[in-house]
Amino acid sequence: MLKLIGALLILFSATMIGWQIGKSYANRPPQLRALLLALQMLETEIVYGSTPLHRAFAKIAARIPPAVGRIFQAAAEELVSKEGQATQICWQTALEKHWMNTALGNPEKDVLRGLGYILGNSDREDQQKHLQLAVTHLRALEEEARVEQNKYERMYKTLGVLSGLLLVILMF
Repeated sequence: MLKLIGALLILFSATMIGWQIGKSYANRPPQLRALLLALQMLETEIVYGSTPLHRAFAKIAARIPPAVGRIFQAAAEELVSKEGQATQICWQTALEKHWMNTALGNPEKDVLRGLGYILGNSDREDQQKHLQLAVTHLRALEEEARVEQNKYERMYKTLGVLSGLLLVILMF
């Protein structure tokens, strides 16, 4: 009886690990879409609204899903609380603080980190060009993420179940 309970726990644990890994592949494309939307909103706020950056970040954070929105909210808070500090440093701090709570990868982080050097440090047209370039890069990464999701999500879920079964069989 005790062996059966242990076997079920092993099977359940391995299955959940597989599902969690698969879930990260499933969460990446929607978060990339939210990030694309956020950057397009940021472009609108900067170019057409002439909104100060901290207000633009706060507006965007309220409109997009929390996983990505926390980055923008933290950047807005950093800009307000550390007035006089470079926008790039506030943006980097927000990225580092909240990046681990997303399913996004290092290529997306590199695009956003590069964008941080431009935000607030150049004229509207230059910021618009860089935002459009970042959106183009992120669209390519979104397509890549969809391909990876189709390829790996189901594989990891199945692998979790099968590895749990293998452990149970080896245990008996």
